[in-house]
Amino acid sequence: MTPDADLEAAAHEELERACTLGWKELAGHTPWGDTYEGFTPKGREVAFERSYLWEDEPGGDIRVEVSVYEARAFEQGVRLSRPIPKETA
Repeated sequence: MTPDADLEAAAHEELERACTLGWKELAGHTPWGDTYEGFTPKGREVAFERSYLWEDEPGGDIRVEVSVYEARAFEQGVRLSRPIPKETA
């Protein structure tokens, strides 16, 4: 697995975890974000950023953003996002 593939795999895993909560559980905490240190599937030490943001307007769809990067190389990290539609509430 290449370094970029390792970061991408970690980002996909984190995005899946970030989307386990539904709109109802997240609406009261949006906007919200957190950064913490962790490890990729290959064991590299990285920073994980997770954010829950309103897609267009408060009370609408929620956008989940995840970034995974080495602390010294934010620009070379991987950023993914996925909407959580209000209709699923």
